[in-house]
Amino acid sequence: MNARRHGLDDLLSLMAVLRDPREGCPWDVRQDWDSIVPHTLEEAYEVADAIERRAFDELPGELGDLLFQVVYYSRFAEEEGRFDFHDVVDTLTAKMLARHPHVFPDGTLASRREGVSAAEVETRQVKSNWEALKADERHARAAISVLDDVPRNLPALSRAAKLTKRAARVGFDWPDERGVIAKIREELDEVEQALAEGDVDHAGEEVGDLLFAVVNLARRLGSDPERALRGTNAKFERRFQYVERALADQQRRPEDVSLAEMDRHWDAAKRHERNPSKESLNE
Repeated sequence: MNARRHGLDDLLSLMAVLRDPREGCPWDVRQDWDSIVPHTLEEAYEVADAIERRAFDELPGELGDLLFQVVYYSRFAEEEGRFDFHDVVDTLTAKMLARHPHVFPDGTLASRREGVSAAEVETRQVKSNWEALKADERHARAAISVLDDVPRNLPALSRAAKLTKRAARVGFDWPDERGVIAKIREELDEVEQALAEGDVDHAGEEVGDLLFAVVNLARRLGSDPERALRGTNAKFERRFQYVERALADQQRRPEDVSLAEMDRHWDAAKRHERNPSKESLNE
């Protein structure tokens, strides 16, 4: 006989027990709104990492860890009499219904029906877009800045991409990618000038401008800068570990050899990635 599968109510009950001041887990009892935020960000990145690696066997666990963060915040709010998990679900469902009038015409799940024609779906989509446009106009009138609601605790690359995307919506953007590339070259020249003048602090500031310009190029190309950099990080890790293994086979370490020799193994790692069958570790 199979064991009973745990449900959402079990998870909510588990959190209530963990947070019980007398019988719960001391670590969980100590947590608060601010202490959990770093864990939330970490869990979100672990979900992204599992998806990018196509590690679908790991994904249920990673998604569960991320869901647990939502349960945590909901429990904090329930303890303070603000809201509970069911309010989170209700708010989310209502928002999604409102944003998809082409699928849910009267704003309820009951309005969903089969056999809707393509023409009717298109008509609903036009209505949805019109409603979204009106909402944007209302937001623009009420907001101080189009940048107001870009979260400040996003990773810097992601936030830079969102900031520039928002600015681009109101016309603050280059006409094509060539303008962004010229800006990247300009910022790199300013880094070099600051270094030539011996002003390291200013050079560091200019590096920030350089990164911001590169993020703009990624946005223009439709590339997520965080994902692109994670891919490069993984590529660097693979290649450097190849260098380490090649040297280890010779009973040596990176700190014991010249940069030129490490570069030779690095080039071998690149060739190995292109054609693994023709490259040996000891090349």
